[in-house]
Amino acid sequence: MIDFNRPPFVGKELDYIKEAIDYGKLCGDGEFTKRCSAWMREKFQAKHVLLTTSCTHALEMAAYLCDLQPGDEVIMPSYTFVSTADAFVLRGAKIVFVDIHPETMNIDETKIEDAITEKTRVIAPVHYAGVSCAMDEIMAIAKKYNLKVVEDAAQGVNAYYKGKALGTIGDFGCYSFHETKNYSMGEGGALVFQKDEYQEPAEILREKGTDRSKFFRGQVDKYTWVNYGSSYLPSDMNAAYLWAELEMAEEIDKKRHAIYDYYDAALKPLAQAGYIEQPVVPDYAKHNAHMYFIKVKDLETRTALLKYLREKGVLSVFHYIPLHSAAAGKKFGRFSGEDVYTTRESERLMRLPMFYNLEMKDAAYVAQCILDYPAFNR
Repeated sequence: MIDFNRPPFVGKELDYIKEAIDYGKLCGDGEFTKRCSAWMREKFQAKHVLLTTSCTHALEMAAYLCDLQPGDEVIMPSYTFVSTADAFVLRGAKIVFVDIHPETMNIDETKIEDAITEKTRVIAPVHYAGVSCAMDEIMAIAKKYNLKVVEDAAQGVNAYYKGKALGTIGDFGCYSFHETKNYSMGEGGALVFQKDEYQEPAEILREKGTDRSKFFRGQVDKYTWVNYGSSYLPSDMNAAYLWAELEMAEEIDKKRHAIYDYYDAALKPLAQAGYIEQPVVPDYAKHNAHMYFIKVKDLETRTALLKYLREKGVLSVFHYIPLHSAAAGKKFGRFSGEDVYTTRESERLMRLPMFYNLEMKDAAYVAQCILDYPAFNR
């Protein structure tokens, strides 16, 4: 069976984990945590990077730092993972879903303004598949209405919008280093922001409500409980695993793009014949080959093709069930405007195997299975 995903492994992970153990500091903000944070600050021109235990927790921190109050509203696409909404729901916010662009599966920025009310406080664009949303337009709307922007860049690490790293454009950016992502620490994430004013409250929030970070910098002689907070620091062993990936980021990117480009070229005849649609990357976006998806005619076709591929030893999957159709989505949110594309497009999309250690011969087999699918050869 060709797996849909395997966590990236470059060969130095175990050595670095042992180094972390030898340093004698396995809790948060150890040597490898510092290396990873510094790498991202330099690579992405991000002023502040705080490694977290997950992207979910990075989003939760962003929701706190936006000072959301019960009843406040947050605008986002319905086509996203539950964490995008959960982080704000935990603060008592109401989620307002808007439709997406069918080409990119990203939030339709032209629908945002109509969804704004006097209770709106945040826009949360999601950079699906590592392809940027239209950030100039979104930032202009946010400025006009004095709203915060929280970028869900879980899939967007080392992807760009007009030369700017995703996650560094809004007030806050949230990364994921889950095992399904381009670079992994098993479970993990990062909160990214540019404004110095957020540094101290973010550190306090991340360090259980204490000023422990200032203590370690020698700015106070003891640390105390100063505000609400939680424990959002990952173990330095997790960061050690991630550091091995970041050191090899260029090679990982090269391999993933090779797989992406192979799929794109091999399957183009099916797109030209009208059997599938392929991903669209706008001119303003530089994607990171996080995933390769195709769209088929409808849900029935997708179900049949997924079954066929599994029978051929290929594990392909579909993605999100739109949040507004879920029980919690109905409880905690509402859809603004008409759902023209969100549900329809979500039922057509399927993701192909994509991971760093995938061999090119296996990618070729996946593509050939799709090319040979009987329904595409009538």
